[in-house]
Amino acid sequence: MTAAYPNLRLRRTRSAGWSRALYRETVLTPADLIWPLFVTDGSGVEEPIGSLPGVSRWSVDGIAKRAKEALDLGVPCLALFPNTPRTLRSDDGGEALNPDNLMCRAIKAIKDAVGSDIGVLTDVALDPYTSHGQDGLIDGQGYVTNDDTVAVLVDQAINQAEAGADIIAPSDMMDGRVRAIRMALEMGGHHNVQIMAYAAKYASAFYGPFRDAVGSGGLLKGDKKSYQMDPGNAEEALREVALDLAEGADSVMVKPGLPYLDIVRRVKERFEVPVFAYQVSGEYAMIEAAAAAGAGDRDALVLETLTAFKRAGCSGVLTYHAAHAARLLGA
Repeated sequence: MTAAYPNLRLRRTRSAGWSRALYRETVLTPADLIWPLFVTDGSGVEEPIGSLPGVSRWSVDGIAKRAKEALDLGVPCLALFPNTPRTLRSDDGGEALNPDNLMCRAIKAIKDAVGSDIGVLTDVALDPYTSHGQDGLIDGQGYVTNDDTVAVLVDQAINQAEAGADIIAPSDMMDGRVRAIRMALEMGGHHNVQIMAYAAKYASAFYGPFRDAVGSGGLLKGDKKSYQMDPGNAEEALREVALDLAEGADSVMVKPGLPYLDIVRRVKERFEVPVFAYQVSGEYAMIEAAAAAGAGDRDALVLETLTAFKRAGCSGVLTYHAAHAARLLGA
């Protein structure tokens, strides 16, 4: 109780379940979730990923089935990431421009399976296609070049848009790529294809399982600190977001998620635009490890962390727990 409100008891509204539901400030629904899926070659293939327990790579036919599952669960969007065969990887990542690559075939399979009822978000970066594991083209000193990489990313984005992608999500962190992609999309007649910019993507230690999933981890030469952000920087994140919005992004992303909720909040308050976060592979793996060790209830951990994203200001969350969380929310 306080002097200003002498009869106030804050526990009064928490005393029953119906009351807690009535007064709840942040509500999580399946419509807040984007489900990342890994695509692999072959037919009828499911490859469990050791460092991501419960997550698999799926062949294109399996991706189509996951799309139908997402539709039934009320999950509105899928994010695709290919595990390109090593024989098709090259220094210049040329497979990214193949209209019959894994990504494009998966996009078309989803559209054939569920039409426009599910959105498809596609990753634009070269690391799933390069033999060196970097997100762009490298020079003789191993430095990832900016403008030459952007030119390839533009062609990659158009390739995905023509296959049917609804949201282009450049994750490479090259300067100027959002403007270049937006201009190319407009010139190509893809006026309604959105851009969700990985605006504040940090050089994080939480990406390891993802690199295993797309097959780039063992190939990576060096690190990505010359283009991904320093984890100690926050003001720089706001500058990155401002640039991407000025260049034509429809929404922005902060990656990773939970360790950077302060960035999510600052972006939302500063720009008042749709902000998404990626609950990355390392975050997912930690929850699964904690649950397996008996350190916490898995279902409660999943829902609490996802609610934290929304409370911080997210419009939605990319999470490998999307299908599981949607089932919990629909129960």
